[in-house]
Amino acid sequence: MADLQFSDARADDEEIGAIDSLVGEPAVMRQGERLVRGGLSRRRASRHLLLPGLHLLQNSKGWISPGGLNYLAEVLQVPPAEAYGVASFYDLFETEEPSQPGPRHRVCVDPSCAVAGSAELILELREAGCQVHESPCLGQCDRAPAMFIQELGKPDNVPADADGLVHRQQGSPALRLLKRFGVTDPSDLDSYRSHGGYNALNLALDMGPEAVLDQLTASGLSGRGGAGFPTGRKWRSVAAATSESKHIVANADESEPGTFKDRLILENDPFAVIEAMTIAGVTTGSRHGWVYIRGEYPLATERLTRAIESARASGLLGTNIAGSNHSFDIEIRRGAGAYICGEETALFNSIEGRRGEPRNKPPFPTTSGLFGEPTVINNPETLINVLEILDRGVDEYRALGTDLSPGTKLFCVSGHVGSPGLYETPFGTPLGQLLEMAGGVTGSLQSILMGGAAGRFVGPEMLDLPLTLEDAAARDTTLGSGAITVFSTEVDMGNIVRRLAKFFRDESCGQCVPCRIGTTRQHEVLLQITDKGPDAAQRQLLDDISAVMSDASICGLGHTAASAVQSALDLGLLQADMS
Repeated sequence: MADLQFSDARADDEEIGAIDSLVGEPAVMRQGERLVRGGLSRRRASRHLLLPGLHLLQNSKGWISPGGLNYLAEVLQVPPAEAYGVASFYDLFETEEPSQPGPRHRVCVDPSCAVAGSAELILELREAGCQVHESPCLGQCDRAPAMFIQELGKPDNVPADADGLVHRQQGSPALRLLKRFGVTDPSDLDSYRSHGGYNALNLALDMGPEAVLDQLTASGLSGRGGAGFPTGRKWRSVAAATSESKHIVANADESEPGTFKDRLILENDPFAVIEAMTIAGVTTGSRHGWVYIRGEYPLATERLTRAIESARASGLLGTNIAGSNHSFDIEIRRGAGAYICGEETALFNSIEGRRGEPRNKPPFPTTSGLFGEPTVINNPETLINVLEILDRGVDEYRALGTDLSPGTKLFCVSGHVGSPGLYETPFGTPLGQLLEMAGGVTGSLQSILMGGAAGRFVGPEMLDLPLTLEDAAARDTTLGSGAITVFSTEVDMGNIVRRLAKFFRDESCGQCVPCRIGTTRQHEVLLQITDKGPDAAQRQLLDDISAVMSDASICGLGHTAASAVQSALDLGLLQADMS
């Protein structure tokens, strides 16, 4: 495969049919023409089909053959070697024919699933003769151990989807973002409208862009993906850009271990994300919308696809939306198993048909984002907050939470709690109270991982922590994306920390030396540590690796790859109880 550009391999009829159907699909043709009108060359406007084409090839044969890849590269005018570089970048794509036929069962081995028995599930599947792949987090921590099945010639599926989709938070008057969960039919636009849907868009059209931007700024809404950048400032920057072509991107590639909130939003309230993206388009003068969703979320993808089609058929997407003079439409892009694509510029590269490697910043996405054009990128939780701000008004929105962290926050609680799931609570709620909402700790509490793999461990003494951005920072931890993973004293934390280090070693894109070498060496050192804990030389080496990665890596993966490890060392979690 290394010399694929010189290969004479040819695609079979099935592969040719799959690619021809993609390129000729009306929605794809519409998007291509919009991009060309926006100033892209036809070659660049077709290359963005590379990722969908690779999904089709993988599904049709169970792997991406040289012939199929050659044909896709020829149709899209992409050099075959570059097409292979993209295909080999993603975990969900196979570039060698599998030795074992049949569906591939991907079982999560990250912390929440590990403590829920993923090792036993893997053993059972292998004894049954199944093809099994040990996978990083699949975004199903609320129903661990998680499994995702890639079928041959059929849609991918998640067995747990048949067992009930919603953890319905009961008895809280603070429900805002989850208020439609389990109440409306996520496939029915009329059901969504009957529960307040599209009121916010009508308000935005009546108010005009400047008033919407003023409300967002006054609300204090900040990004819910972990970075916490002010949403109003981001939207205002793109609105002020003079470029004729702009983009709105919903980042639903939540691959942070312990995080599953965006999956549940898209499965249970997809129209809310569509409406919020449309408001962003109207407010910033953007006509192109994109949802980049995890490839391991088949149900969310299906429901979002149907919702987009329904909104378009009802005049709420496309030209002259809701009878206005604004045009805005949305296209979905499925990721393919790469944690790094949650980083915004790596995500842009992925949509554009390139390897999902981060870009240097500046320039920032608000001036040079997707296709080099001004781009607003928010995750689904951030976006649906916009609806609440417009519907309720700034004063009522800020009535919950704190001055610096207004509103409510979604928390994904998993691990050793009675009722793992998604919980909404006002900012400022104590950590211990959140755990009680989730059924309380099962067993004796040992530690809590705040913010997922890129976050930090805290001990039982932190149960009084008010869950705000400012309080978390003041006590040297993070809320991150809202992942809270609980570990009882029955867990060997050394195994958990080594798994987190292996996660970053595997998920580093390898583009920059500090991260590529640092994550590898960090994992190697951790494998050498005994039950007595690290010696002085090992601790110094881990500290040095952490400093280099956080100071010199290109993107947030390298900056935070040592956070959990360092906090575990500080808490003494790698040293067994020798008493």
